[in-house]
Amino acid sequence: MSGPAQHKPVWEARVITLFPDAFPGTLGCSNVGRALASGLWSLKMFDLRNYGVGRHRCVDDSPAGGGPGMVMMPEVVSRAVSDCAVQDSGCPVRSTSNWPIICMSPRGRPFNQHLAERWSRIGGMTIICSRFEGIDERVFVRHDIEEISIGDFVLSGGEIAAQALIEATVRLIPTVLGNEDSATEESFASGLLEYPQYTRPRDWNGFNVPEVLTSGHHGRIAEWRQAMSEELTKSRRPDLWQAYKRTRIASQERRSGKTIR
Repeated sequence: MSGPAQHKPVWEARVITLFPDAFPGTLGCSNVGRALASGLWSLKMFDLRNYGVGRHRCVDDSPAGGGPGMVMMPEVVSRAVSDCAVQDSGCPVRSTSNWPIICMSPRGRPFNQHLAERWSRIGGMTIICSRFEGIDERVFVRHDIEEISIGDFVLSGGEIAAQALIEATVRLIPTVLGNEDSATEESFASGLLEYPQYTRPRDWNGFNVPEVLTSGHHGRIAEWRQAMSEELTKSRRPDLWQAYKRTRIASQERRSGKTIR
């Protein structure tokens, strides 16, 4: 599923899956969905069953060495990946040469905001949604596929994880959110968790909006938000807090021109 025909290339996700009907899913909702419909980005599905072997379009076989479950066959996945790499005939200037080929996998590199930012600035990506016990390892080597994880847990397949990755990336494309500040003033954009948010009414069931937020003093509000972001990050994500401190020290070193010990 994709937006209207374009005269110039837009950011595109090409998804290889046994369940193309799972898409666009939540990607068709809200700002991201409207951006898809208006052609600010596009989504192209590749049904893995179409690349299956034999009359029954088989895509999997038993694991070498024995064991439970089934493994996705290398020739099937490889044909789908190669097909994704073909230039779009409707957009001859599009090239997939710098696109990452990603497989959603619990053993992969953790996905984060920095990866989403990097990928939002290139032409697009190819995403493989694996199933069963996974994909024959030789495919990863043959096509230089990077495994990406959205957390330390296991799903039945990569479709939900792929949608999460695509949304996190697409929403960073200028104009998709409708307010560019929204993407730069939220969790992880500065290396910190986002500060608490409030709205009207000022008093709700005896719980009040912090007074500083209704003061109209923009400097005090900014200081409060920074302090709350630091406090939340330090208490909830000590890993992020340590990384933030290292980045802040390195920035101070660059400004001062000397090493801070």
